[in-house]
Amino acid sequence: MALINVANLTFAYDGSYDNIFENVSFQIDTDWKLGFTGRNGRGKTTFLHLLLGKYEYSGSISANVSFEYFPYEVADKENNSIDVVNSICLDYLHWELMRELNLLDVSEDVLYRPFGTLSDGEQTKVLLAALFLKENSFLLIDEPTNHLDMKARKLVSDYLKSKQGYILVSHDRAFLDNCIDHILSINKTNIEIQKGNFSSWWRNKEMQDSFELAENRKFKKDIKRLTDATRQVSSWSDKIEKTKIGGREASGVKPDKGYIGHKAAKMKARAKAIEARQQAAIEERSKLLKNIESADTLKISPIPYHTGRLAELENISIFYGEKAACTGVSFAIEWGDRIALYGKNGSGKSSILKLICGEQIIYTGSFRKGSQLKISYVSQDTAFLRGNLTDYAAAVSINESLFKAILRKLDFSRLQFEKDISAFSGGQKKKVLIAKSLCEQAHLYIWDEPLNYIDVFSRIQIEELLLEYQPTILFVEHDRAFSENIATKFVNI
Repeated sequence: MALINVANLTFAYDGSYDNIFENVSFQIDTDWKLGFTGRNGRGKTTFLHLLLGKYEYSGSISANVSFEYFPYEVADKENNSIDVVNSICLDYLHWELMRELNLLDVSEDVLYRPFGTLSDGEQTKVLLAALFLKENSFLLIDEPTNHLDMKARKLVSDYLKSKQGYILVSHDRAFLDNCIDHILSINKTNIEIQKGNFSSWWRNKEMQDSFELAENRKFKKDIKRLTDATRQVSSWSDKIEKTKIGGREASGVKPDKGYIGHKAAKMKARAKAIEARQQAAIEERSKLLKNIESADTLKISPIPYHTGRLAELENISIFYGEKAACTGVSFAIEWGDRIALYGKNGSGKSSILKLICGEQIIYTGSFRKGSQLKISYVSQDTAFLRGNLTDYAAAVSINESLFKAILRKLDFSRLQFEKDISAFSGGQKKKVLIAKSLCEQAHLYIWDEPLNYIDVFSRIQIEELLLEYQPTILFVEHDRAFSENIATKFVNI
């Protein structure tokens, strides 16, 4: 066992006036299986890079361990996958690599194909296999679940459950619950560590949030009551004080100024006591709500369709060259369906979505789509996003004000609006595509892995949106909790 000690850590990127971390202190045991969670853009990946020594910072990070970071960068994707593995890990036995690939359900022939020809999920698995060949390192695993299908996520989660000594960044609730024993969360104003899995942390957070909201309501009432009491007592005190100066009362008897002065002094003392209680209530209230995440409700504008059936696929097979991406796919999309399309990586799910969206796809079988069907599409890829948000909104013909209002609800700061989209985190880029889709009025929403990199707070927002407005949607998503909560139908490719 070793300890990683973080003391008074403060860090900001060059040219930025905002600190990502400010005087942060905590301690990590290197035997822990530590889940790492927090809103997009809060600094999870940045912290991992600080552990790796990539940036200068103030404060101290002390650790008697070496770190290994995932995902690895692959400089030349034309190299065969075996050469990519060899460039990452020089000292291993071939049977050890095969053991890892077998656990990840990857066939050996993948090693002898150019890395760039593998699906995103296959690339992730090969790099994970290389990571797991490393020994005597504390693993920094940054969002390994993206592009992994449900079966692969379960395999990786079970594998990690058998290991110890890592920080795991993931927003997949079921994945985290299965394989961590501590959780590190970056909140609005602090960083905290708790023992347990994601669900236990989430329950604790909900209880703490509910307590603080109740206390906030109580203190607001107390402050109003005390403010009114202070105002009333001060008014009484002023009236009593004035009788000292007014000469004689209506009865003609000269007032007892000593008694009146004593009574006025008591009133002033009482007013001061009430003010002190009021100030104490204000101070107590100021300690609340600092870490409650804003999760305003989202809206979507689905359009009713003139017939019940929007599209139908019958015995569809899709080809790229001589290779079939999928074969014999049949299902229909009815008005009101929320269909989860699932299957192994490389099974052709994205190709099916692109076919329905109208892309030029080579296929056999029968495909029928309703006339004048309006589709809103969220692609799996975000690499094409660049430029500022204003220009992007104009380019895709959506209302800029509505677009930015949705992004605000998805936890974008106004400062973020000034940045180039290419500088956004992976989760923020995905939120741009989702916000664009929510701006569009459509009969059918088609979302391809919409939750990649997106934080759990926003996932829950999106779940609540889809359950409230019930748009017709066809989606590919490997987050088991999300799919089970949302889908009315499952189609296995």
